[in-house]
Amino acid sequence: MTIVSNELLGRPLLKIYQDTEYFNFSLDSMLLASFCKITKTTNNICDLCSGNAPIPLYLSLRCKSKIVGVEVLKHSYDLGIKSINENNLQNQIELLNDNLIDINKKIGNHKFDLVTCNPPFFKVGNNNINPNDNKAVARHEILATLDDIVKEASLLLKTKGRFAMVHRPDRLMEILEVFKKYRIEPKRLRFIYPKMGYDCNHILIEGTYDSNPGSLKIEAPLYVYNDDNTWTQEVLKIYNYEGVD
Repeated sequence: MTIVSNELLGRPLLKIYQDTEYFNFSLDSMLLASFCKITKTTNNICDLCSGNAPIPLYLSLRCKSKIVGVEVLKHSYDLGIKSINENNLQNQIELLNDNLIDINKKIGNHKFDLVTCNPPFFKVGNNNINPNDNKAVARHEILATLDDIVKEASLLLKTKGRFAMVHRPDRLMEILEVFKKYRIEPKRLRFIYPKMGYDCNHILIEGTYDSNPGSLKIEAPLYVYNDDNTWTQEVLKIYNYEGVD
């Protein structure tokens, strides 16, 4: 186990602690933290499946809102706490070491204006997955399914509160169905592509709890890399975010 401190955004804005032999945060988290809508009335935010807290850390640059993160894996939680303390964000970010299922009973039913989640992407199939493998838990729906996550988001959100998530395009139809099941109306959808001319490999989606149906906006595609494998200007802008005015 090797613990290192990295600059979250490639500049000395925020430090984040990671284990080089563990499941580290990815570009997915940064894209989601940039994508989710934050307004002047966004006072309380909850991040599910927080890992070592990259999304709460990034959101602290975008707003002064109170942020609660929930992470079930103790090692990831410990790294997140270390990063929160390193950045002196204890008064803004609270990280809980807990399962997200029924977390609303502990942190507040219909209390939050925004819920975010970078969830495990893959269902548990017939292949052998070690339930005690932390990387497997981060990647596969071992401890919480898509249904569990969206249900919990609906219980955490205020009326007209927003749920934003990053996921895989092959599960889009299922995501839309589960959103509808728990009264989260899809409002924004963005497709992410590795490069121009490549297939979409991720989606960003945001819905509103207990709002009027319809008005889904398909936003412009986001390309991660240029042809020469350098990051596009949009991704660089996300990584070089300068913070709250």
